[in-house]
Amino acid sequence: MKNLFDPATAQQVKARLETLQSDSPHQWGKMNPEQAMAHCSASIEMSLGDFHPPRKFIGRILGPIIKPLALRDDEPMRKNSPTIDEIIVQDHRDIEAERIRLLNLIDRFTTTGPTTCTNHPHSFFGPLTPEQWSILMYKHLDHHLRQFGA
Repeated sequence: MKNLFDPATAQQVKARLETLQSDSPHQWGKMNPEQAMAHCSASIEMSLGDFHPPRKFIGRILGPIIKPLALRDDEPMRKNSPTIDEIIVQDHRDIEAERIRLLNLIDRFTTTGPTTCTNHPHSFFGPLTPEQWSILMYKHLDHHLRQFGA
């Protein structure tokens, strides 16, 4: 199963990120490419423990049911999947600044490996192992890259 701890997978994701432009059309959703990059950066920061959004009530109920389904195979995330409020980006962003930020976070995640993943529970899925964080981060990045045809 693809995950962001694998250097080859991380390199593929980074190459896809390099193809995004401000005018890349979205196939679903409301974010533009730079907002999506900022959103993905916030997600990786969450996985690394840089910030800890609170658990969502609905996640406490549905998270344990959906988590094994979402992380069981290489099936991509669904279009218009819900997200947590804390990582929604609606303001204007500079695409090159966001690209650099995200590329650096991917490198940090990949090179530091499992020991730097947070023990804080995901706000929807609850507790995740480092391997689960790595799968989720790959799937999330892939989801937003596919959103823009990358």
